[in-house]
Amino acid sequence: MHVTKTIMALAAGLLMIQGAAAENYRWSNVAMGSGGFVTGVVASKSERGVVYARTDVGGAYRYDVQNERWVALNDWVSESDTGLMGVESLAIDPRNAANVYMLAGTEYSSNGKTAILRSTDYGKTFTVTDVTAQFKAHGNGMGRSNGERLQVDPGSSNVLFVGTRHNGLFKSVDSGATWSRVNSLNVNDTPNGNGISFVLLDPTSVTQGTAKRIYVGVSRYGSVGPNLYFSKDGGVTFNPVAGAPAGLMPQRAAITNKGRLYLTYANGAGPHPQSESEPMNTGALWEYNTVGGAWTNVTPAGRTHPFGGISVDPTNPKRLVASTANTFWTQSTQPKTTYGDRIFTSIDAGRTWTDLMERGMSVDANGIDWIHDSMIHWAGSIEFDPFDPKSAWVVSGNGMFKTSDIDAAKSVWKFDVKGMEETGAYQAESLPDGKLMSIIGDYDGFIHTDPAQYVPRHTPAMGSTTGMAVAPQATHVMARVGEELYTSTNQGASWEKSPTKMAKRGNLALSADGFVLLHSPENSTTTYRSTDFGANWTAVTGLAVNNARPVADAVNPAKFYVYDRSSGKLLVSLDGGVSFNVAAQLNSGGSDFVRATPGLEGDLWMCLASNGLFHSTDSGASFTKVPKIASCGAVGLGKAAPEASYPSLYMWGSVGTARGLLRSIDQGVSWDRVNDDAHQYGGNIGRFVTGDMNTYGTVYMSTNGRGIAYGKIDPAGDVQVVPQVYVAPPKQAECKYVVTAMWGYGGNADVLITNQSTSVISGWTVNWTYADDSKIYNYWGGKVTGTAPTFTGTNSEVWNHDIAPGQTVGFGITFGQGTPNPGPVPAVTGDICK
Repeated sequence: MHVTKTIMALAAGLLMIQGAAAENYRWSNVAMGSGGFVTGVVASKSERGVVYARTDVGGAYRYDVQNERWVALNDWVSESDTGLMGVESLAIDPRNAANVYMLAGTEYSSNGKTAILRSTDYGKTFTVTDVTAQFKAHGNGMGRSNGERLQVDPGSSNVLFVGTRHNGLFKSVDSGATWSRVNSLNVNDTPNGNGISFVLLDPTSVTQGTAKRIYVGVSRYGSVGPNLYFSKDGGVTFNPVAGAPAGLMPQRAAITNKGRLYLTYANGAGPHPQSESEPMNTGALWEYNTVGGAWTNVTPAGRTHPFGGISVDPTNPKRLVASTANTFWTQSTQPKTTYGDRIFTSIDAGRTWTDLMERGMSVDANGIDWIHDSMIHWAGSIEFDPFDPKSAWVVSGNGMFKTSDIDAAKSVWKFDVKGMEETGAYQAESLPDGKLMSIIGDYDGFIHTDPAQYVPRHTPAMGSTTGMAVAPQATHVMARVGEELYTSTNQGASWEKSPTKMAKRGNLALSADGFVLLHSPENSTTTYRSTDFGANWTAVTGLAVNNARPVADAVNPAKFYVYDRSSGKLLVSLDGGVSFNVAAQLNSGGSDFVRATPGLEGDLWMCLASNGLFHSTDSGASFTKVPKIASCGAVGLGKAAPEASYPSLYMWGSVGTARGLLRSIDQGVSWDRVNDDAHQYGGNIGRFVTGDMNTYGTVYMSTNGRGIAYGKIDPAGDVQVVPQVYVAPPKQAECKYVVTAMWGYGGNADVLITNQSTSVISGWTVNWTYADDSKIYNYWGGKVTGTAPTFTGTNSEVWNHDIAPGQTVGFGITFGQGTPNPGPVPAVTGDICK
């Protein structure tokens, strides 16, 4: 079964709404310098300069030679399909470089949805073929730098093969539109869940329109089964290759025009150890002569590292380049020594090798100086430039490197990642003086004056940074936490390590004046308070919330707020974080990021998912639901519009027919969509949105693996601002209720309400008739979740409990408790759906 649809990287969704404003937006990404794992690089052998790269969670990219930047190809991926940002394999048509294909999917996202993405215009637009029912990919799984698993037949552009993790080998004869299993290869799952690690078609075997010799690597070793298979008839039959190394797993393979196959091996799928049985600490390089069947161990002498990448110079079959994976040895780089993977070259078919790192190398930071503190690592893919074999690319856990002269006495490797932003961002805040502070996974974060320019990362570095805080009324006071906790009193120019820390990671808050610091450590129900930047700590009382996210009031230093998503309670501190008490009961779920409006005490905004957006002006004592919002994922505030006195609101949510990044300049009365379907970035997965406090209209948002995206007003921008027209949900008269009765002493009338509509019922009202209200003994919540309302003593009850489509809820009314049978069941009537 196949479901096929066309996704164009254009603002097609805008056609649904009329009356667009003249304002335009331009979207880009905050310049940080990749920072994520580039899992593969594939260069066209038919067209110069056509190079693609794939990542584990941030989509794929095409290199723009003219501008020396990478162009993102998956920014159109929607929130519902966010798993397609994980690209497990990528293939270029050997006969036409405009035809590019991706195997995309992430096991833990979008219900494991897997698709083949097909483009005939260099990745500008894609057709999506859903193959989930047949096989599933995991772009962020173990073995994600193996491959390539997806291949286009060198003799026929409409024939493709794909190796899968759990379901064997598949073939398409219609350019990827439909797929069928190749049953001749009896391989399905493997113990490590990586399955087929690569598929390789020999271009010299093309006869009668298709390649006849096919090699398939399998991610297993030992007694589990063969790990290399061969077909001589285009996949009609497959047989194990005799003599293949049985004690290691194949990672990648490359073939020469003389019939020599070179394979990399490791004792694990990689890129890092998975278990005791796959420690990923040794490996080998082997040559297989496809003509005579001879195997030759060509591992560099004394270097039994796990190997990952392998490439053959297309102009010289004896010239090879190979890379290790998960090897942390000295890299003799300048200006400093780091530790990472090795790169080897050979000019005699692997009989001798040169270790480029041992010989000495240097890194060209390319304007991204923080890379000097890192290294080339997880180098699972390496490729010669087919049109300039002195040049080569190698992937890394932090991006991509390229050399223009691999044979130099000391090769120079440029950090070639401009345009390639693949970080996971946790938080960003706009400061009043125009700076943007951010924290990210792996590489700390940054303070930008201009989001388009590369800047140093936070120093001292500590890697993944999960929490940050800026004092609202004293923005020179900052704090950030990861493995350590650092504070700054000069807006991040320098940082001091906290003398004492209660635990690692988690969330932070600084009081409005910067005097009080709160730290809620990761996976802890205890929040700690310090008034001396972490020298001493006391436990906060009344706040037993796991992974609490405290937020300071924007004006009053005595006030902090915490929303407990599990219970729906908003807790407030009025004593500078010493203690917290429940201020309001809200719906559970939604974002735990309470937004305090700059300059206004007690002015709060909260996103509660399908329950919408809520606003408080009394420090959380009461909330008003903003009308006409179907859902709210994240909310932030930015500089007011020129004609407005209140800050602009930005929301990732739904108003009208489209979901996206929305802006309101009138406190939520009306909304404009400021992104489009071509700029969705897999949705607002990191769950933060923040407006720029200095430039009206500029907004920053988290993404799924694409760093921090930002939009700004630009008359030449390609995204048209679209007013969102509220469309009222269908009348909810489709829901029904059933009354049953059970009499004894007193009487119970049980009311069951079933939502038979296709939308959520937000609240309902029930009326009943009974002669003597004084004999109504009790009212209780039956099958509904949450706290039942208190009976008010009248013949009706209102409850703002949501009922999902198809859900049944109920309650009971007890009449005449303590008296004999009170008579007939009271009539239960009224307006069930509100």
